[in-house]
Amino acid sequence: MADFENLQLANDNGVLTITINRAEKLNALNIATIEELREAFQDIYDNNEVKSVILTGAGEKAFVAGADISEISELNEMNGRKFSENGQEVFEMIEKCHKPVLAAVNGFALGGGCELAMACHMRIATPNAKFGQPEVNLGIIPGYGGTQRLTQLIGKGKALELMMTADFIGAEEAKSLGLVNHIAESHEELMTLANSILSKINSKAPLAIGMVIDSVNGYYTGEENGYQTEANSFAACCKSEDFKEGTKAFLEKRAAEFKGE
Repeated sequence: MADFENLQLANDNGVLTITINRAEKLNALNIATIEELREAFQDIYDNNEVKSVILTGAGEKAFVAGADISEISELNEMNGRKFSENGQEVFEMIEKCHKPVLAAVNGFALGGGCELAMACHMRIATPNAKFGQPEVNLGIIPGYGGTQRLTQLIGKGKALELMMTADFIGAEEAKSLGLVNHIAESHEELMTLANSILSKINSKAPLAIGMVIDSVNGYYTGEENGYQTEANSFAACCKSEDFKEGTKAFLEKRAAEFKGE
């Protein structure tokens, strides 16, 4: 994969860790970082050496503390729309990736950082994590899909409250609301847990994992019938070599050896 200015990448046995490396800026998402995420995920889609992805932030203080306010302050109606649509496009690439993407949230996940975490398929956090969409404090609203994904994840009433009050919530409340899957006691334990979850997923049939993601996403797509997506995906699984191997291994009482075919 390419070398990046704002991202650090490390592949450990198929689990690719992407670290947003702007600790001095609390890993704020500037336009350059968004474009590097786009390039990274364009490669991930077709890179057979990558089976799953961890997204995290450098340092102990922040996952991503928001977007770059100096860039946002220069926006107007015309380029504001493009700014929003560009971020939405990259985050949709993450959401629709056929390989599991897990956000390991250490510290602040605010604004664009919360939106980035929500674009991932799962979220785990340290006890000091803080989630929020405080954009109304700047006279704007979430623009990278936050109004949609936060509502999907925690429900309309609570999502509206958080977005209109600009309040932050901690890891425990985020877990109780369904925004976070697990809490780890330290950054080190967070990364260990992230790798453990993805290693378990990586042992399953890759085509089936991707189709689970497709089918769940289908529930939230207005122009798509999620049940039909599920039926189509189920049928596609049934013609795969992984399906033959999985059922044969079960009947033979042995571990399956999936090849993603």
